[in-house]
Amino acid sequence: MQKKAVALGNFDGLHIGHKEVIKNALSCKNDGLLPYALLFGEHPLSVIGQTPPRVLMTHDLKIERLRAIGLSVVEFRFGEVMNMAPETFVADILNQRLHAAAVCCGYNYRFGKGAAAGSGDLQRLCSRYGIRTLVSGEVALGGEAVSSTRIRRLIERGEIEKANTMLGRPFSYKLTVIRGDQRGRTMSFPTLNQRFPDGMTVPLRGVYASATRVDGVWKKSVTNIGVRPTVAAAEPGVLSETHIPGFDGSLYGKAVEVELLRYIREERRFGSLDELKAQMRADTLNALR
Repeated sequence: MQKKAVALGNFDGLHIGHKEVIKNALSCKNDGLLPYALLFGEHPLSVIGQTPPRVLMTHDLKIERLRAIGLSVVEFRFGEVMNMAPETFVADILNQRLHAAAVCCGYNYRFGKGAAAGSGDLQRLCSRYGIRTLVSGEVALGGEAVSSTRIRRLIERGEIEKANTMLGRPFSYKLTVIRGDQRGRTMSFPTLNQRFPDGMTVPLRGVYASATRVDGVWKKSVTNIGVRPTVAAAEPGVLSETHIPGFDGSLYGKAVEVELLRYIREERRFGSLDELKAQMRADTLNALR
């Protein structure tokens, strides 16, 4: 069994702090180790009966991104390890089951029953098995540590450019395109409609300059996040509606990724469909600029 370098963490959003942990794991390839990320299929808080924070990315997109970076992914049910003593987690999971020769984590990593142990404990326990431990320090921007919580707040306030700086890339979501009422098509502004799943971070309602990946190619686009106050929506809830100028294909049922680049304006109700159409035209031109 080839030895592994295991990256530990939740990795929600895969922000620039997470990337320091991942970089350490990838560097271990120079020592002949296979870089892996250990993930839980569900948020630990949901397992213990608490409400977890809204996630920055779906679990499937997180796995896709980790693999694209160069890590393999191993998943456990949190229930398997939640009551383990820190010593047992290192001995049974990291040493025996994963055959780790190196583990990588952030300075604030917690593990063991009740999250009783930290990165210093991890180093001490791993040393018993000859497992090297690489701990990444704090990554800060604007005098504050980069964190998924901080990025989540920015996205919910529409401060998408600040959030993107902390992510190290544009905030994006990859969701299935659903069928709408075709009203945008009748106004010469066909849209890709996507509904945010429960538990996912929803950006501030309004219009964004965006980019949309279609058949592997990124296309300039404009996205409205909202509840369609001018036209009654067929179903309740916040919807992402993306218009790609010049694109008229069908993507129904496909998972399409949309990146939000800049917040343009707030969501508002218009007095008529003609007013709405004129504003959509102006929003599109603004987004393309």
